[in-house]
Amino acid sequence: MQDGRKDYFMGLKILGTGYYLPETIVTNEDYTRIVETSDEWIVKRTGMKERRITEQPTHVMAERAALKALENAHISPEELDMILCTTVTSDYITPSMACIVQGNIGAKNAIALDINAACAAFVYAMDMAHMYLQHGYKKILIISAEGLSKITDYTDRSTCVLFGDAAGACIVGWSDKGFASVLGSDGTGAHTLFARRPLNDIPFVEQVDPQSVDHFPDVNRPGVLYMDGREVYKFAVGAMSHALRDASVKFGTTPEALDIIVPHQANLRIIQSAAKDLGLPVERFFVNIDKCGNTSSACIPVGLAQLDEAGELTPGKTVGLVGFGAGLVYGGCVFEL
Repeated sequence: MQDGRKDYFMGLKILGTGYYLPETIVTNEDYTRIVETSDEWIVKRTGMKERRITEQPTHVMAERAALKALENAHISPEELDMILCTTVTSDYITPSMACIVQGNIGAKNAIALDINAACAAFVYAMDMAHMYLQHGYKKILIISAEGLSKITDYTDRSTCVLFGDAAGACIVGWSDKGFASVLGSDGTGAHTLFARRPLNDIPFVEQVDPQSVDHFPDVNRPGVLYMDGREVYKFAVGAMSHALRDASVKFGTTPEALDIIVPHQANLRIIQSAAKDLGLPVERFFVNIDKCGNTSSACIPVGLAQLDEAGELTPGKTVGLVGFGAGLVYGGCVFEL
């Protein structure tokens, strides 16, 4: 027992971080050439100014971020016990991206698997890593890599300006300083944010419950993202504040006591609204949405790595991570560095 928290909330620490951003920068002005929009419109509604895109396979971005994390942690690939990869844009239906990365970086002693929990997946992976650490695993590599430009509908002015490509990685190990998480799902909102498989132009729910088909919009372009922005926005604000507040309480603290908060970077107004709902200054939240856009599950680990690069992840600080996304899903976790 420590600080009143139960043993199973202990613990997890960051051993190393890394990230990769593609070289190609797409500005708001670039979008004015393909859809009816403007820099002012995009900044006012999203806070975004730039995002990165690439034609590279998703696993290549993942490997670059992973190698940086290994270098940062001063450990070899052979020391890894496990690799958890999160993505909604895997290059293959099978094998998993994690297995491809494991082979390419030489992590021959690590088991490898993928997680699909959309934009909240890094928090889900942290929760899974915490559980595996309690069962004897010592060094776990988490990689979130997303090539959202490959599934973006560049004819849809409301969504095409939002998404970018990136990869972030984090190596975690056991700690006695504590960890707590809160995860949740609401499948009744699945129709508000989805992308159909290119090989199947019918909603996935038709295979299970034909009565559910009417809940999905008639989107006739398989393989691209559809989003009901208004509904996702309403879900996101409540989910973010709920997850962060409950994870803090579970950890034995309050959101006000968190030193660093790294949220999913979907929309600056969502972050501002969540901060207001929690009664926190928005400055407490890490924001890089103006430079990277929405990179799904990669948002949070890229943010962690950039904070680490800036020397902000110092021992003793308490960190809160919070994300939400398609599913609908949400997740928050709190831990001490």
